[in-house]
Formats: sequence, C-alpha cells, structure tokens
Amino acid sequence: MSLSFPHSKGTELPVRIPAIGLDLFVRLPPATSGGEFWLIETINAPGAGPRATWSAFRAGEHGFVNVTDAPARQLILMTPALDAAAFFTELAAIMHDGIPDREALNAFGIKWPGEFLAPPVSRSEQPTG
Repeated sequence: MSLSFPHSKGTELPVRIPAIGLDLFVRLPPATSGGEFWLIETINAPGAGPRATWSAFRAGEHGFVNVTDAPARQLILMTPALDAAAFFTELAAIMHDGIPDREALNAFGIKWPGEFLAPPVSRSEQPTG
C-alpha cells in the first residue's frame, strides 16, 4: 500500500453538526491510502457526543461524551475507508434543524449502512463498561 500526504493550509472549513456539538475535519481522505483507511479530526462541544452502530465501520455500538467544560479534540483513524466528507456532510444536512427522529436517522443510515440506536449521549449517563 502506498500513501500520499496532502498538506493542509489550515484554512479548510469543518463539517459542522451543531445538533450533536461536532466540528469535523477530514485529514486523510480514503484516496490517500488507496481506500484502506481514513483519518478525521473532531472537535466536540462540552457535554456533547454521538451514539450509533455502524456495520460498515465494523465498530458495533459506540458512543462518547465530552465531560469537560471546554471543547475536546479527537483524532480518529478508521478502516475500511469510506467517504467521511460525504457521510458527515449528509448527516449535517438531516440534522440541520436539530436531531431528527430515529426513523429519519435510520433511513439515512441505510445508504452507508448503519443504525442509530439512541439519542446522543449526555453528561449524566454513566459508563456501561
């Protein structure tokens, strides 16, 4: 596998999803790894975090919440690759007016494929593991 490393100028605009407190930057799109993986950077608002199951990601149920009073950053490497820019841009579009009902979210998930299990995680929830 060969890799290419595009150089960021630091001027790229994030994909913003205010309904879940997320700003997302695609740092390495799938094309840079020949479709093997993708790398994203997220900035999560205080008290915010998603919960979802994505069979395409082979991740099983996952979720998190930023329990601090300041934005939290994550660097996420996932394999196999998918078009993260399209996925999160389309997710932002369906969440434009807030978090839609589970039926609408799961209709979105069919394309990728995936399933939303519950509303976003909140600070008041306790760890499950």
